[in-house]
Amino acid sequence: MAETLGCRLCGQPLTRTFVDLGMSPPCESYLRADQLDEGETFYPLHVRICDSCLLVQLPAYVAADDVFSDYLYFSSYSTSWVEHARRFVADMQERLGLGPDSLVTEAASNDGYLLQHAVALGIPVLGIEPAANIAEVANQKGIRTESYFLGERTGQDAAARHGQADLVVGNNVFAHVPDIVDFAKGLRALVKDDGLVSLEFPHLLRLIERRQYDTIYHEHYQYLTLRTAALALEKAGLKVVDVQELASHGGSLRVFSTPAETAGEPTELVLKVLKDEADAGLHSVEGHDGFAQDVFAIKADLVEFLVGAAREGKSVAGYGAPGKGNTLLNHCGVREDLLPFTVDRSPHKHGMYLPGTHIPIHPPERLAEVRPDYIVILPWNLREEIVHQLGSAREWGARFVVPIPRLEVI
Repeated sequence: MAETLGCRLCGQPLTRTFVDLGMSPPCESYLRADQLDEGETFYPLHVRICDSCLLVQLPAYVAADDVFSDYLYFSSYSTSWVEHARRFVADMQERLGLGPDSLVTEAASNDGYLLQHAVALGIPVLGIEPAANIAEVANQKGIRTESYFLGERTGQDAAARHGQADLVVGNNVFAHVPDIVDFAKGLRALVKDDGLVSLEFPHLLRLIERRQYDTIYHEHYQYLTLRTAALALEKAGLKVVDVQELASHGGSLRVFSTPAETAGEPTELVLKVLKDEADAGLHSVEGHDGFAQDVFAIKADLVEFLVGAAREGKSVAGYGAPGKGNTLLNHCGVREDLLPFTVDRSPHKHGMYLPGTHIPIHPPERLAEVRPDYIVILPWNLREEIVHQLGSAREWGARFVVPIPRLEVI
């Protein structure tokens, strides 16, 4: 019998399934043409929930080193995401009075998409980005960035060399760390005793409510509520004091925490979000039931649509090559016969192939050359931005297909 897995937050045995999506390759493991005839490694996407602390989690089937050491996700290719970061930095400058004597440190700082806005305002920065290829891009832009994984030890080392920060940021990284407690301790090491830690991550409440199962992939090690995030931060000496609900990534939380010894009382918004979670049943194990049925409905609808389009002789193409799209396409068994190609704005992905499905990735101009009848939007969280960008596709009669939360043809 297989060894029982332990919860990464409280250590209790994990025996309960949240959803099982079968086997899939790592979602960012894009292939070159010369790799198409080689074997690919598929890992389980079997998500558990802890009966004790309720952390929804995916075992570390793939080590973080294997996922993030050389990475093809560059945040700056999403216009709306860069603007989201700019507004955040402006708000934080005002809220904290940041200036030339301050320090903003970001964990998983990617290509400097956020810290560039602090640099422009004359605020000193430090980026910590585990993917060496991306850290190099940030440094070339003049954004001081070091390459390693954040944990308690590396956080203490960075603080000793650069000083502790007034603001520590972690956007879309808290779900991506297999040792969430060690990472939280790294955040505590980086921040001043009277400083602020800001974390953004997809909200499990929205994932369930909006059926966003394609955001389950091997580099998302946990799926967080405010309650479980607060538990992890608490273990590192950080207390949640405020929260904002965001539209980004299908519904995220921006959680503000401060060192426990200086923390005040949480705001009304913290109490509101906790109540929303409790009302949705997410503060009990049973409240997480039923998600697997929703997942099957999405799969059935998408496959039926694509098979129907093929039977009618309609042409279909994809837009985007995001990690979430690879979870969706592999789970649904969609290959080149139903989706001949997809396009993406990132030149780093052009000429590559999607993992598992081997669907080729072309530049966006390919759409105008082929003029497909249907364009399937894989990064549905950017649907408005993409529909606007592709306004010209309406001229040849193309329609857009959004598979999640339910199949929609627009």
